[in-house]
Amino acid sequence: MSGAAAPEALAEPSEQAGRGWTAALSVANGAIWAGWYGPLQILLALQAAELAPPGSPKESVLAWVTGMGAVVSMVSSPLFGALSDRTTSRFGRRTPWIVAGVAGGAGAFVLLAGADTVPVMALGWCLVQLTLNAAFAAITAAVPDRVPHRQRGAVGGWLGAAQILGVLTGTGLATAAGGVAAGYLACAGFAVLGTLPYVLLHRDPVLPAERRPALSGRALLAGFWISPRRHPDLGWAWLTRFLINLGNALALLYLLYYLRDVLHRPDPGGGVLVLTAVNGVTLLGTVVVGGFWSDRVGRRQPFVLWSGVIMTVATGLLAGWQTWAGALCAAALLGVGFGVFTSVDFALMTDVLPAAAHRGKDMGIINIANSLPQVAAPALAAPLVHHLGGYRMLYAVAAAVGLVGALLVRRIRGVP
Repeated sequence: MSGAAAPEALAEPSEQAGRGWTAALSVANGAIWAGWYGPLQILLALQAAELAPPGSPKESVLAWVTGMGAVVSMVSSPLFGALSDRTTSRFGRRTPWIVAGVAGGAGAFVLLAGADTVPVMALGWCLVQLTLNAAFAAITAAVPDRVPHRQRGAVGGWLGAAQILGVLTGTGLATAAGGVAAGYLACAGFAVLGTLPYVLLHRDPVLPAERRPALSGRALLAGFWISPRRHPDLGWAWLTRFLINLGNALALLYLLYYLRDVLHRPDPGGGVLVLTAVNGVTLLGTVVVGGFWSDRVGRRQPFVLWSGVIMTVATGLLAGWQTWAGALCAAALLGVGFGVFTSVDFALMTDVLPAAAHRGKDMGIINIANSLPQVAAPALAAPLVHHLGGYRMLYAVAAAVGLVGALLVRRIRGVP
């Protein structure tokens, strides 16, 4: 069937997305990231230290909890993306999942706030990952649904800016709330409020019931695999994103403990907030500019490559210059590199999607490249820190992994 005959929900977008739509989607995206990173940067580490049984290192507790959550994230993102592809609600394909995901996430935060054992903490975090990924899968799928190729770098830039503001907001809420439980409740409230403008003010295209793909367990499972032989550009783009995100996850996972145990900062939580703020300022200075610039020149690969190289240099500083000044410089450089990478790589990934009918599922599979590093990073980081050289080796490995990812972008053929 021709593109002109396709319903709006399945048509390739041709009209530019409006500023109001972009702003509302960006705020919703930032709210989801605040819900993730308030816990990941501050609250889970503090809670792990409080709840770790005698004789169990807090690092191991944190690694298990975040790793279990990441496994849930890895499965739930493509699952909910596939379900949203098949949703024929009068409110559209994506909006119902944003509403359900954020509401469920708020309930999961309440559970986390009251957790008094490690198993309850793990359950609460897994539920946060399950529910917020339902919302996130719908939010990311809205971009290829509504934004033409020539505008995706710019929109990706605004989403990236909202992402780092969400990380900074979540970290700030977790730090300023006055306790672990209050921090979780603050993150819950912000996630709900941040998604309301998009849900209430913007219409989501409706999928006609007769165009809904068949729903079966076999079809869902089969859809979780996209052959890299049939779609090699998507395969290389996915691997690039995975490795760069893995290097970044290795660098950030134990940041609170690094400041406390290696740099001996008197207020490590406040130090994390300062580094996050420095990182956020430099990221905001590059994320939108990088996306616009990529759209203007019509190229993606050079931006992804050099942003990865900059991030490699930054992570190398954490390995070789273990001072507060070194951490500040590393945070600034990571912001520069990750800002460009966030916007341009997002546009690159949407440019290599196979088909419009399952954008949500495909974006969910792409999002695994964000969540799988959260599983791999704890598994790699704990032995590196405890048995294979400490924090110097951890950050050296992170730098090497990120560099390999940056170089692999050159294998993509269909997007310059």
